[in-house]
Amino acid sequence: MQGQLHRGKSKLAVELAKRIDGEIISADSMQIYKDMNIGTAKITLEEMQGVKHYMIDFLPPNERYSVSSFKKDAEKYIEKIISEGKTPIICGGTGLYIDSLIYGIEYQDEKIDNDYREKLNIIAGKEGLENLYNTALKIDPEAMAKISKNDKKRIIRVLEIYHKTGKTKTEQEKESRKNGVKYDYKVFAINMDREILYNRINIRVEKMIKDGLVNEVRSILRKYNEFPTAMQGLGYKEVVEYLNGNTTEQEMIEKIKMETRRYAKRQITWFKKNKETYWIDGQKSVEENINTIIRLYRRLINWQ
Repeated sequence: MQGQLHRGKSKLAVELAKRIDGEIISADSMQIYKDMNIGTAKITLEEMQGVKHYMIDFLPPNERYSVSSFKKDAEKYIEKIISEGKTPIICGGTGLYIDSLIYGIEYQDEKIDNDYREKLNIIAGKEGLENLYNTALKIDPEAMAKISKNDKKRIIRVLEIYHKTGKTKTEQEKESRKNGVKYDYKVFAINMDREILYNRINIRVEKMIKDGLVNEVRSILRKYNEFPTAMQGLGYKEVVEYLNGNTTEQEMIEKIKMETRRYAKRQITWFKKNKETYWIDGQKSVEENINTIIRLYRRLINWQ
């Protein structure tokens, strides 16, 4: 299950878990980090309502965590949940995490070439990100069809894979899928009117600022020495820019809103490429959507 607003899908997942005796595995690449609570809209113990959650708040922000590691850990918890007679519910919007499970993709857990990554970042800064995008497009047009021209992290990753292995990201994924998929996943996604979605995003960003996002980032910067991935997270990198004196507070807020809207749009595009995704209406009540999911789920698995 994925959605564009953390609270919406988290609440839905919790209510679903209560109805079908499930437990929840997070597929959010930022909620894995400790101390990053406000900017990730991390679910609270109260909001969990006693439902067991896995893979939230377990890693310090100064450590890397790969898609390969996620797949291994998620499958470990899936096995545990099933062995206890419960239903695993994967809840999160990180596309690569979800794809690694539903398509059985084995992403290579390769050591990062920091020199090459730095070189690409310098090129992006001097010549523009579009240059890197066009280079990646020539190397792997199939992978780039899913990647926005503004998605620096994923553009660089496509180039890194080819530089390191001599194979494209698409070639790697096709080879890894030969192992098949262990489970019969059913994918449900939340959708809503774009204008309503963007309005909710704007309100959410204002609330994060009011709740103390700037102080949260300031505290993390004091506590940890380096941030290979965490401080690139949406909302965090913009606050870092503000704390470094590169933007005003209002510019920071507007940038977070804009980048969050772009991210939501990319999420929708990403999951629409999976033709087996079942879309549910985010403007309906939680109860209505739970009933829709259970009805579809019963039909899909012939569950009486």
